[in-house]
Amino acid sequence: MNYFLAIDLGASGGRHIVGWEENGEIRTEEIYRFPNGMDERDGHLVWDTDRLFSEVKTGIRKSFERFPKIESLSIDTWGVDYVLLRGDEEVKPTYAYRDHRMDEVIDEVHAILPFEKLYEKTGIQFQKFNTVYQLYADKKAGRLDGATDFLMLPEYLMYKLTGVRKKEFTNATTTGMVNVDTLEFDPEIFSLLGYPEAMRKKLDRPGDFVGRLKPEIAAEVGGDLDVVLCATHDTGSAVEAIDMEENAPYISSGTWSLLGVKTPRAVNDEKSRLTNYSNEGGVGYNRYQMNITGMWIIQSLRREICPDMPYGEIAELAKRSGYRETFDVNDERFSAPKSMKGAIEDAMREAGKPLPKEPGDYYNSAYLSLGVCYDLAIRDLEANTGRTYGGIYIVGGGAKNGYLNAITEKYTGKKVYALPIEATAIGNLKVQMKAAKRK
Repeated sequence: MNYFLAIDLGASGGRHIVGWEENGEIRTEEIYRFPNGMDERDGHLVWDTDRLFSEVKTGIRKSFERFPKIESLSIDTWGVDYVLLRGDEEVKPTYAYRDHRMDEVIDEVHAILPFEKLYEKTGIQFQKFNTVYQLYADKKAGRLDGATDFLMLPEYLMYKLTGVRKKEFTNATTTGMVNVDTLEFDPEIFSLLGYPEAMRKKLDRPGDFVGRLKPEIAAEVGGDLDVVLCATHDTGSAVEAIDMEENAPYISSGTWSLLGVKTPRAVNDEKSRLTNYSNEGGVGYNRYQMNITGMWIIQSLRREICPDMPYGEIAELAKRSGYRETFDVNDERFSAPKSMKGAIEDAMREAGKPLPKEPGDYYNSAYLSLGVCYDLAIRDLEANTGRTYGGIYIVGGGAKNGYLNAITEKYTGKKVYALPIEATAIGNLKVQMKAAKRK
């Protein structure tokens, strides 16, 4: 039996999951889980990369204790965030995408490179935290002086394990700097924005070999294995896990809700730009999708209102509420508020709507607002692609939420196929297994 290790890191937690093929199906066992989150330092939101790497190694060690022979591992994370390097030196801190440092640079970037041209080149929807803007904030702060590379977080962690640097395609597309025709970093974007040419390197693909563990790492974790690239953007891995009878829309439902459909190539026309649809890399296909603020609002409310209440009970609380007012979940005010409860109240006041009163009211409003947003996104998707779809496949943590699934079905009028599987880990494992068969 060949065993493979998927390390799936999210903004709120990480998991180490070992998988193997048995009777034609992928079986999995979760070995290790740890919490994650942004730290606030000197008024900024940052990631503790030392802690992340330590947790990654701990999980690998525990995986070897349970399964002494593992063929390979790969790591996926959220997109857009990266570690700057000057040679082998990490430029700290590693900023988190919800930090507000980009607020002052968006207009300056667009004055140099209008968004219409950026979208024509990359097909990536506007989000102020896209890497293309984060790097400009670095440039303004002098952090790019002497910089020789930037590694997306999974690339960085695999580099720390192996000593080998590789840039992976699916995560690179989240930067807003990959050309839709060449499928490589666009040289004009780097040139016009003054980013060091040394950082514009060739992109590797899911399934490509990275290296073996460094000897000191192998000794520390109690074993050695291949490190390979999966679709290192977690949504890319999640979509790869979905088995569909026909190509249909999907929602990867977690902190973010990624709603889209597979297409052969990028769809970067004017309709797509105006409806804020994005084009991100997949494993041999394009992911035409919209990034929607997802369970982040529910997660933030839970921390503020009832941190010990399980999510199943929260959904039941929402279901019993008669409060049905909604808000725009993609409003910037919900990105990183000091109080999510207060942000919702402000939105209701501005719209002249009655305020929620009970905890269930806040949750129900958030769930219903997601349903409204999903409906609008599906309508735009069908108009932009010229196709009508009958169903939606939902994976991720949100797929386990029966109440939200029912809301989605009601608001969109589409049949919901909820797949409560470890989609991201399974997609990660599928790429590793295919790579092993090619060896």
